[in-house]
Amino acid sequence: MMRIFLFLATNVAIMVVISIVFHLLGLKGTLDAQGVNLDLNALLIMSGLIGMTGSFISLALSKWTAKQTMGVQVIEQPQNQTEQWLTAIVARHAEKAGIGMPEVGVFEAPEANAFATGMNRNSALVAVSTGLLQHMNNDEIEAVIGHEITHVANGDMVTMALMQGVLNTFVYFFASVIGHVVDRVIFQNERGQGPGYFLVQMVAQIALGILATMLVMWFSRYREFKADAGGANLAGRGKMIGALRALQREYEAQDLPGQLAVFGINGNTAQKLFMSHPPLEERIEALQNMR
Repeated sequence: MMRIFLFLATNVAIMVVISIVFHLLGLKGTLDAQGVNLDLNALLIMSGLIGMTGSFISLALSKWTAKQTMGVQVIEQPQNQTEQWLTAIVARHAEKAGIGMPEVGVFEAPEANAFATGMNRNSALVAVSTGLLQHMNNDEIEAVIGHEITHVANGDMVTMALMQGVLNTFVYFFASVIGHVVDRVIFQNERGQGPGYFLVQMVAQIALGILATMLVMWFSRYREFKADAGGANLAGRGKMIGALRALQREYEAQDLPGQLAVFGINGNTAQKLFMSHPPLEERIEALQNMR
């Protein structure tokens, strides 16, 4: 409940702050002087509803989405020694991290990969790929699971949804203001919501969305270092370094689709500003320097 309260309180505070800033800067008066009669308070509320609702729905459906898009098979009752060992490791790490037992699943994929997702830290999903089970030894797998359990324990899923929702609010709000101003001042449309508004707003959303993505990816990289440290505490630093070295030997893998990329163990080969994970060399170095 506290996370939900902070989530809502943060967004209300942001909308209030933006409203105050606009009044202090006299922007509302400037817009009115130009004939741009835009209700900023109503726009802030609408932007918040749009930005936060989408983020919350995405988070609420994250486990279901993961199961459907990744083909995750949840282990209800372990059928073999591997499944027994896997669920036992998850249970041990979850207890040590102070969270409820997550659902444990396996998905078909030739590359070594894993992720954690879910709206509640006491009702999450931790899934590993068949490739990870095949290409890593038990110590390395244990460290990967510790990494994912740390994401859950740290509340990274809710935190990322919060950040994405806030950024969505900013993007929609400022894109709408830009579209309205351009349509009124440049295209001389009295209502400010003609064809020019929708075109400019769309372009502005794309441009601002790219900047927002950079911020999300920066925060994601920061959380990866924290998850690595947590994995080292749960499984042992040597095991965590070994897991990262195993990935390093194999490849720099592509991200998981959508928001699941935030919680996967692998990195990607995109430019650093758009990487959800730091380079493996940096992660290994951070663990080696960890006290």
